[in-house]
Amino acid sequence: MARMTEEEAAYWDDYYTKNPPKVDPARKGGYFTRQRELLNVLDRVSADYILNQSLSTDKMPAQIIGEMVRERIAAAQ
Repeated sequence: MARMTEEEAAYWDDYYTKNPPKVDPARKGGYFTRQRELLNVLDRVSADYILNQSLSTDKMPAQIIGEMVRERIAAAQ
């Protein structure tokens, strides 16, 4: 993956400072909102565990859940 130059970073910093993204509260949301909603259906202990695993491994909560499911499937076979 290509890295941004200092000039590009300065340009995008200036651009988004002057043109912040528009947020429409009536819209459902995107990927990160769905990730949060996924954790809302879990009990607090499960959600905390998944979030802690997510933070310690730099993975999204859905990836952690997917790995757990695949481990269970493999163990059942």
